[in-house]
Amino acid sequence: MMLPFSTADWLVIAAYLLLLVAGGWIFTPRKTSSARDYFLAGGNVPSWLAAISVLSATQSAATFLGGPDYGYHGDLTYLSGNIGGLIGAIFVAHVMIPRFYAIKATTAYELLTLRFSATATRWAGGMFLVGRVFAGGARVYLAAIALAMVITGSVDAQGIMIAAAVLVVASVLFTFVGGLKSVLWNDLIQFVVYLGSAIAVLVFLRLSIPASTADIIAGLRHTPEGIDKLRVFDLSLDLSKPFSLLAVVTGLALLYIANAGMDQDTTQRLLSCKDAKTGARSLYLSVLATVPVVGMFIVIGLLLYVFYDRPDLMGGTTAAADNRFGGEKISIFMHYILTQLPGGLRGLVTVGICAAAVATTNSALNAMSSVLVQDFYRPWRERRGDAAEQHYVQAGRVGMGVIGVAMFAMAVVSYYWQRYSSMGLLEFALQVMVFTYAGLLGVYFTALFTGRGTTGSVIAALLIGFVTVLLLQPGIASAIGLPGVLRTLSFPFQLCIATLVAFIVCAAPAGSGRRIGGPLSPVQEIA
Repeated sequence: MMLPFSTADWLVIAAYLLLLVAGGWIFTPRKTSSARDYFLAGGNVPSWLAAISVLSATQSAATFLGGPDYGYHGDLTYLSGNIGGLIGAIFVAHVMIPRFYAIKATTAYELLTLRFSATATRWAGGMFLVGRVFAGGARVYLAAIALAMVITGSVDAQGIMIAAAVLVVASVLFTFVGGLKSVLWNDLIQFVVYLGSAIAVLVFLRLSIPASTADIIAGLRHTPEGIDKLRVFDLSLDLSKPFSLLAVVTGLALLYIANAGMDQDTTQRLLSCKDAKTGARSLYLSVLATVPVVGMFIVIGLLLYVFYDRPDLMGGTTAAADNRFGGEKISIFMHYILTQLPGGLRGLVTVGICAAAVATTNSALNAMSSVLVQDFYRPWRERRGDAAEQHYVQAGRVGMGVIGVAMFAMAVVSYYWQRYSSMGLLEFALQVMVFTYAGLLGVYFTALFTGRGTTGSVIAALLIGFVTVLLLQPGIASAIGLPGVLRTLSFPFQLCIATLVAFIVCAAPAGSGRRIGGPLSPVQEIA
């Protein structure tokens, strides 16, 4: 039975809203003179702040709700995915970031203008916009699940729509005036709230379990189901498992390369530092900080397993676990929040989920607006005459409003998508990113490692990558009669196959012979 929100809960929520307003007032620049100031915070962000912002942007409500869900049903293998994160960070830090800074890029896609054409840049930027609307909308939906329970007491379509609208409007308001500079400092506030609420619930949950830590560890290592829930590495070759070590060093490494080096949502933070070295340092810091943060959420899931499923560790009785609310699926962590947490702490965890959502949405709005303005609108406007920099700042604000509407629509679509899917929250959130990353990876690998490809093949590769991932979805793969092994591929292996197909398509025609992966030219060095 859901416990009603108490006065203490509402006081915590009110305090959080006041904190947001105060942070917005303090950290919003009173004057933003250029598009570079608006989209890159003036290019002077310290590595620690950029790292926290990257972490805040990537650790969304999917981690807050999906991490415990994964730990409850599974083990610690998701943590091994950080090996893929490190592989991706090394590649981006040494191969891509130096070239972004050499050309003073505002977006990750300007690099393709050097190699192919401005048209290729716009197509890559367009693919990012589609992908980020997919991923951003899915993350808003996951946070809206929690908020809908509080606001409307239901998780039906109407409740999700109301909650998603509240989250998107709040995110637009806190990003609208100050641009990335506002986002960075508000990310810091959101991260502190997000992390603090998780630590509080972890401590409360641990104190609710009477067994000793040694007994809990032994019970998790040897479960009645014969599963070792403390397993970190899955060495199986099963292609349906998304976090096996094989998936980690292949598909997940590709996912991190795309996220850090080809997804403006993350790359924008790395480009806001004073130089390439500082940008690379912030990327490494964010990857290292991910391990304890994500680990904490998975441990919450392991303790939830003890709390609900192990009467031998709970003194003989356990509470009833339920993953349904109002007839709809919810995560086990959300069930615990609604039925077990005391007043005040329940409100704190709720604002923690909202903080994760607002930070992620802030980030996506500013990143997508920067691509929309810098890669699409500015070239179009400059062909029709000069315009003051303030004009592009205003255009960026309008762009955020348009993108906010698109993300809201995708959040509603995600409600129906995930409702009829068997995927967990984490896998669902990561899956939607794969659709556009495949084509981008194929194009960038062609540009970095070959002298082949044309603008036409770039466009074809971006589209083919998307279509390949679509065809590998289990339902579609079965319907069109693909071989059995292709019908159950987890998303990392879908990404591997689609990236290879996109690379072959992009590199098929002969190109200029010039690569952007080799030594920087004198012109680029000076730039």
